Order: sequence, then C-alpha cells, then structure tokens
Amino acid sequence: MNSDHFLHPTQPGEANFEKVKYEKKDMVATITINRPEVYNCLNFQTLREMTRAFELASWDDEVGVVVLTGAGDKAFCTGADMKEQNNDILERPRNYWKWMGVFIEAHEKLMNIGKPTIARLNGITVGGGNEFNMNCDLAVMADHAYIRQVGNSHGSVAAGGATQWLPIMVGDRRAREILWLNEEISAEKALEWGLVNEVVPMSQLDDAVDRMAKKLLNKLPECVRYTKEQTNYWKKMSLNQTVGHARDWLTVHTSAFETHEAMRAFNEKRKPDYMMLRNRAANGDSSEHLWGAPMVECHECGTKDLPEHFNHCGKCGSPLTK
Repeated sequence: MNSDHFLHPTQPGEANFEKVKYEKKDMVATITINRPEVYNCLNFQTLREMTRAFELASWDDEVGVVVLTGAGDKAFCTGADMKEQNNDILERPRNYWKWMGVFIEAHEKLMNIGKPTIARLNGITVGGGNEFNMNCDLAVMADHAYIRQVGNSHGSVAAGGATQWLPIMVGDRRAREILWLNEEISAEKALEWGLVNEVVPMSQLDDAVDRMAKKLLNKLPECVRYTKEQTNYWKKMSLNQTVGHARDWLTVHTSAFETHEAMRAFNEKRKPDYMMLRNRAANGDSSEHLWGAPMVECHECGTKDLPEHFNHCGKCGSPLTK
C-alpha cells in the first residue's frame, strides 16, 4: 500500500529529510530545524521539508502534540538564509516571490496542523524564526535566548506573521517597539510580555517541554483541535488578509537600493548606512536607486535611461553631459 497516504503516513525513518529532523516518541512529534552551523536559518529546501514534516505529523494518529525547535543551543531559528537571498534572489527579485510562497505554505501547514504545537526555544529567535514561534500555540524558552525582529534594520518588513500577530499577542505599543526598534527581547521580558509561556535554564528545557506536552495529551483531542481553530481566529484573519499583499510588495522591494545596501552591509559585517539613504532623499537625490535614477541619455550613441550618477555612457563610453 502507498505509504504516502493519510491512513499510512510516512514514519520518521522513511522521510529522508536533509535540513530537518523528524522524530516521534510517546505521542509527541519533534520537528527540528537542523542547520546549526548557520543558526538554523531558513533556505528554500528547509521550508519545503518543514512543510512536509508538518503534514506527516498532522496525518499521524500516533501524534498528539507537535514540538518545533532548532538544533544545538545557540539558535531556534534566525529567519531567512541571507546567503541564499544574496546569491539567488537579490539580482532577480522575482525569485523572492517564489521563496516567500514556500514560507507561507509552511506557516499554513503549521497553523492548520490540527494538533497543539509547542515552540521549544533553545536559542536566539530572530525574524522569521520568531514568526514560527508565534505560529505555535505555546512556547517554552531557555533563559539564555532572546527574541528579535530585524526587518527595519535589514531591508525587509516582518509581514510574514510578525506585523499581523505581535499586536494581538503583546499589544499595539509593544508590537511597535519590537518591530520598529529591532532591539533584543530578553527571555524575562518575553515571558512578561506574553511571547512565551515559560522560561527555564537550558538544562531544564526538555523536561519543561515534556511536562507541557503531557498536559496537552491529557485533554480530549477533538475538543483541543476545535479549541485551537477557534483560538486562531484573529491570527488567521489578520494573516490571510495581508500576507499575499506583503508577498508582492516584498518582492518588488527586493530590487530597492535599501535592500541592496542592507545585503551589502550583511556581507561586509557592518551596519547599513541608514543616514546615507536619508541624506540622499533630503538632498533631492535618489534614495531608491544605487547609482541614481535612470534618467540620463547619451548624446553620442542615444542610449537612454542611464543612471544619473554615471559620468560615462555604459554602452559606448562617451562622457555624459547632464
């Protein structure tokens, strides 16, 4: 019989994942983002495997609770893989639309998994990683970890869940502080603000997650499933009405000078030059284009739409008069 069927879901040893570990024990499925060497960041393959793992756990009647975590003790997840973004997306912004499509699919599969989910925050939880934390129903956090949104500092907008869910979870003013200032939220503050349910030392993290899972297993599964569906009403509505728009806007914004400057800064291990961008606009220059707006014509060869900062034509090499 075909093992890829809801009556006979693929088991952990048969899944053949490379970037994700899928384990099952005592009615708890643990899905681990297994890229500790890059702080468990999310590339295209990892997101595809996460989606598949969520699907398998959803189908499996031997699974009553799902735990999402990261490998190692440094990071739960740090969001998008910046190396992949730089190599495969930055110069072809249309590819961002494809990447965010699988990001959204993974979130949808997790949210609609039909079982309670626990985020096991074993380390830093940044950007899209925090969006997966917030997608889970409950969260237990190691006391050395922190949470941070970084979009406004790194050329993006955290509209894959954070802009939608943070106001619901922590309130409007705290959400703006997290999203706009991009400062680290300590484990203590995360607990106080309602981003997590429990904070423990790393050595006690597994025991705390196990205790929470056992409490959930000792509840009526159908009632828990529908309670989850009802409790997710505002989260689903806010995400579903905005994330498609966000996907398209972020795709277009990937071609912006802001994104190029932020990516270059990441590669050069420095902060983006925020004031350079602001000063360009304040001085009437283009803050949207790397070499200025495409507005100059070469009077020798007739090439149009050359960047305004060019002194020579990029086609024939002639000096440009502006």
